[in-house]
Amino acid sequence: MKENFESLFTAREAAQYLGLAKITLDIWRSKGKPPAYVKIHRSVRYRREDLDAFILEHRVTPE
Repeated sequence: MKENFESLFTAREAAQYLGLAKITLDIWRSKGKPPAYVKIHRSVRYRREDLDAFILEHRVTPE
């Protein structure tokens, strides 16, 4: 399986993509909450695919 690592975001970039404060992502990550992330040594990165999935999982459809 080939991964596209060009779409890895820093925490700051991921927060901006989601419209959140970076500290919010930091808190969620420390509590084990989504979105999923990749940890390479001490660097934390977020895949665009995981951020998009997170957005879709939290979509609210009016009745």
